[in-house]
Formats: sequence, C-alpha cells, structure tokens
Amino acid sequence: MLKLLRFVLGHPLCRGYRVSALQRVLKWQVGSRFMRVPMVVPFTSQTSLLMERGMTGATGNYYCGLHEFEDMAFVLNLLRPHDQFVDIGANIGSYTVLASGGSGASSIAVEPLPSTFQRLRANIRCNELDDLVTLHNAGIADTEASLRFTSTLDTVNHVATENDSGLETVEVPVFPLDKLFFDESPVCIKIDVEGFERKVINGGAKVLQSDSLRAVLMELNGSGDRYGYSDDEIHRDMLDFEFRAFAYDPFTRVLRELSNRNETSGNTLYL
Repeated sequence: MLKLLRFVLGHPLCRGYRVSALQRVLKWQVGSRFMRVPMVVPFTSQTSLLMERGMTGATGNYYCGLHEFEDMAFVLNLLRPHDQFVDIGANIGSYTVLASGGSGASSIAVEPLPSTFQRLRANIRCNELDDLVTLHNAGIADTEASLRFTSTLDTVNHVATENDSGLETVEVPVFPLDKLFFDESPVCIKIDVEGFERKVINGGAKVLQSDSLRAVLMELNGSGDRYGYSDDEIHRDMLDFEFRAFAYDPFTRVLRELSNRNETSGNTLYL
C-alpha cells in the first residue's frame, strides 16, 4: 500500500489533485472488495475501462488518469485517425483503448493469455471499438510454434521457463511478427512481453524496417534475464535497425534524444 501511495502522490497528473486521487484509491480499495462483477470506470474523456480487483495496471489508470504517463501521452499525441497502432502484449487493452478510443487510430491488439484476452475483448466492446480494433489471441516470437505461458501473474505473465515449474501455465500459439503483420503498415508498435522482446525483434525485421513505422515503445526492465538476454543487447538490436532512444515530455511535447536506453523508466521509446 505504501508503494501505491508513493506512486499516486508522485504521479505528474496528480500534482495539485492529490486529495481527489487519494479518494479514488480509497474508493477502489474498499469498493472492489465487495464487487461481484467488473466495474466500468472512466479512462480518457472519450473512453472507459472494465476493471476487476487485482488489475494493477488498469487501476493505475483510474487513480491517475494515465498509468504510464509519458508513454501513454506519447501514443495519444502521436496517433491520428488514419494511423495504425500495434499492441503486442495488450493485456486488458489500456493502450489499445487509448489509441483507438482516444486518438481514433486503427489498432491490432495481441494478447496470449485466454482469460486476459476475454477482458481485452470486453474492453473493446465496452468502448464500441470493434470496427477499429482487430484482436489476436496469440503470442509473438521468432518462429511459429506453441509455447507455455504462466497464467496467474496478472500483468507479468510470461513465456514459462524451467524456473516456473510450480506455476499454472497455458499453451498458446505464437507467430513471428513478420508473418502476423506481413501486410500491415503500423505507425507505432508497443512491445510489452515480459522479457521476450528479443525474440519479437528477431522475428520482425521486415516490420521494423517498414517505411510507415515511426515509433516503437518497448518495455526494458531486466525481464530478459530469464531468457538469457540483457536490456543492453536488446537496445543494440534496435540501434542496428536505425532506431534511436528518446524521452518525451508530454507537458511541452518535446522529444529529447538519449545516449542509451531509458534507465529511469521501465519503457524505452525508440524513434
């Protein structure tokens, strides 16, 4: 709880509104204990999210407006109605709802876990975005296969390793990025695959070199260690594709090039 309060009180969108933010925390922490069905809560001015108890990322959006402020604001500011957004590791669809419901872009959302995929589908239907969003219940890797994923870890479910032998898992089909998106023209791709980023990159050379692609928002938080990959190796892969790392200030809408990956955030923005 202390970690949650520090996050909320330090969030850029809560400055000057800390009392109301704390009221939302209290309302959810108490109210969610009595909920029997998912609750619709406001997201952006045009959208909402279906939330249940235990959805840590989604509740961050309710408490603060945009859970991952800089990254979500970048997506919201970048995309236009004629653009295409790809959400790899979509979870319940916060970024997809933001891109299509907030910016009007078309989206393709990929989520491997069947139970989470159902929540993703429900959020798309709740916001009446079926015409703008294509959903895939699958994973992304460097080859076409079936892999086992953990299934009880909420936002940090991942491709299972031998260290996950005591956890519940589910088998999921996976496809290379280039095969699943061979005829698409994304402007922005979000990759949040809990350490499997290098496998996604290795199977996506054509997509990553497409003329339409302007930005890749990638989670780099050390999770690749479980598969034998370091964040620095993944960063070098992106440099080889002629991307460069940037930080974004949503208040000034200024981009600042970084000399390395973003080490102050769990995500790195590549342009």
